[in-house]
Amino acid sequence: MPQARILALTRSGPSPRLALSLLALASAVWAWEARAQEADSDAASPQAAAGGTEVAGMSAAGAPAAGSETIISHGYSFFGDLKYAADFDHLDYVNPDAPKGGEISEWAQGNFDSFNMYTIQGNATPWGAFPFESLMASTADEATASYCLICETLAYPESLDWVIFTMRPEARFSDGSPLTANDVKFSYDLFMEQGLESYRMAAGGFVTEVEVLDDHRIKFTFAPDSPVRDRIPFAGGISILSQAEFERTGARLDAPSDVPFLGSGPYLVDSWDMGRQVLLRRDDDYWGKDLPINVGRNNFDTIRVEYFADATVALEAFKAGEYTFRNETDPLLWATAYDFPAVQSGQVVREEILNGGVPVAAYWAYNLRRAVFQDVRVREALSLVFNFEWTNATLLYDLYEPLPSFFTNTDMMAVGTPTEGELAILQPLVDDGLLDASILTDEAVLPPESSPDREIDRGNLRRASGLLDEAGWTVGADGLRRNADGEVLRVEILEFSPTFERLTLPYVSNLERLGVDVEFEIVDPAQATQRRDSSDFDMSRWSPGMDFEPGSGLKQWFGSESAAESNRNLPGIQDPAVDRIIDIVVNADTREGMETAARALDRVLRAMRLGVPRWYNPNLWVAYYDMFDHPEALPPFSVGELDFWWYDAEAAAKLQAAGAFQ
Repeated sequence: MPQARILALTRSGPSPRLALSLLALASAVWAWEARAQEADSDAASPQAAAGGTEVAGMSAAGAPAAGSETIISHGYSFFGDLKYAADFDHLDYVNPDAPKGGEISEWAQGNFDSFNMYTIQGNATPWGAFPFESLMASTADEATASYCLICETLAYPESLDWVIFTMRPEARFSDGSPLTANDVKFSYDLFMEQGLESYRMAAGGFVTEVEVLDDHRIKFTFAPDSPVRDRIPFAGGISILSQAEFERTGARLDAPSDVPFLGSGPYLVDSWDMGRQVLLRRDDDYWGKDLPINVGRNNFDTIRVEYFADATVALEAFKAGEYTFRNETDPLLWATAYDFPAVQSGQVVREEILNGGVPVAAYWAYNLRRAVFQDVRVREALSLVFNFEWTNATLLYDLYEPLPSFFTNTDMMAVGTPTEGELAILQPLVDDGLLDASILTDEAVLPPESSPDREIDRGNLRRASGLLDEAGWTVGADGLRRNADGEVLRVEILEFSPTFERLTLPYVSNLERLGVDVEFEIVDPAQATQRRDSSDFDMSRWSPGMDFEPGSGLKQWFGSESAAESNRNLPGIQDPAVDRIIDIVVNADTREGMETAARALDRVLRAMRLGVPRWYNPNLWVAYYDMFDHPEALPPFSVGELDFWWYDAEAAAKLQAAGAFQ
């Protein structure tokens, strides 16, 4: 789902609810982003909304008041109109008559020992967060809008100083207990007390007061200096937990949990084999099943997730029919392994789907806390010897594109020299000594171009050698580089997926030719998580996920205060110029201003050379047994197999009779 600008409540990692598009947990989003359908650039008013929006007099407590204007709406979008009016019947991209039933099963890599995704402790499964809902939800065909889910309406002034959510009285947790405004306030307080440090750091200044007006109305009053654009999405996106459950069990948000927390969503965690399998069951008594936003969705009776330590083993299990839907990420497997008999006979469908989101910015990040990476010349040198062109042609089957930007394929990607608007942001930072003056005249940094004909580009190798010589790292008789103190230029690359070994080793070889003593270490995912969370690495894979309306979540990826908790700010960025530009992005009140500031941020981050940019895939790859249907036209921001696809019982019976799967 596209609503990724909301602050991330969970640790970094893929959220199945977002990546696979059930109901969006707006506050738990990080890597699936959206390609915007351009909103009217003149409609920058925060109250812009589609039919069904009312303007009324209302006091801050919710009572009518003379001389004041309050917007009452079923949805919210800071920029542009809402697509769906208050009386919409169903989302445009669903089949309202989709049948219910059947099972879809997928795979996940690694294992798990906890269901609590809201702490860095333990190795949690993201499926533990699947049953949670928030007051508002996003859709798969709008980049930045959100609509009432648990709320029925929201009311706010043009100043956005506060918002009152009127909640649906029928909302229930899956145990049948009422979901009330007290649960919303409890959840907010709990995240502020026990949530991730990076979340509390970024969100702590948003709200001055949360008031329960009655069982079904709650008011958030926002701090005057909080980001205006993010106020309502922040409040509307908080995952709602059961106060009664936490008080009864004594559970804590900052500790692992070997049982799932109670949620209110259409699915609940029905059973599990710790570390191996999670089974989600559709709740027949789900309170919101007849809401227009849910019509044609949540169609499978069960969703089963099988865990595998190795991707190749997982593929063999898919071939054997142990699970039925597979999202593929390995180009080698996609290019060479999907010619097995079930594909040839048509029992398994193989599809490439255009990825409508902002490409994830995939890097090998440098740990800037390490002394060796303090010199930007070292960082540039190490990036010069990665040969994307050769890697793509030789190892990636020409399926990928080079990664130029943190905002690739958007109007927020810095191009060429700074625009007049960018200069207005950058010049004061240069004047204050926070940025080098070259940022005002240099073209935006791009990945180095290399020859696809050989593993290492000799020209780039010479450039990299010159930079290291300038930085004081000279080659000795043994071929290794040392500084004036005799210390060897040594780098460890931390990896947690065996799949990446063949993609990384050529880069390791090129670093060795440069005179770097390199160690490539593969550890299990749990150990990798622990080491990355404690900043115990030199280089490791990092994938910041941006979107079309960046906001306060930028502080978690790039802000100085998040450097201590490195699960998002993996490089440990602590730069006052970056912090100041992030504030400008967050506080922009027009789309043009936001995009200009984001381009300035992109330009500065790329000039910092935070790591080695790798590549991005313009497509999503899926394979599935031919017993699932979906609407003919998929929405731009989601594949949605767990959200709005459905089960074809007749086709499944034929496959079962043919022995296609277990």
